Amino acid sequence: MSVLFVAVPVAVLLAIAGVVAFLWAARRGQFDDLETPPLRMLLDDEAAPEAPLPRPGDIPGGSGSVWPEFDPSSVALGKAPIRRPH
Repeated sequence: MSVLFVAVPVAVLLAIAGVVAFLWAARRGQFDDLETPPLRMLLDDEAAPEAPLPRPGDIPGGSGSVWPEFDPSSVALGKAPIRRPH
């Protein structure tokens, strides 16, 4: 029963703090426009210029393949990829 002497005043103080916070936010205009912020995330940003994709000859290794040491036939046969000597 003695816990009520602490719990009730704490609950009242929290309720008062909530009302004060709501009034402060309402007076500062936090609730003026409730529709635009959720829609803003759906708008496209300005498109950043895209970097050109590398051409096969630009990749170090010089063979023109994206993965010069990768043998695609090893995947089809269920073996581990084999590194070919350069």
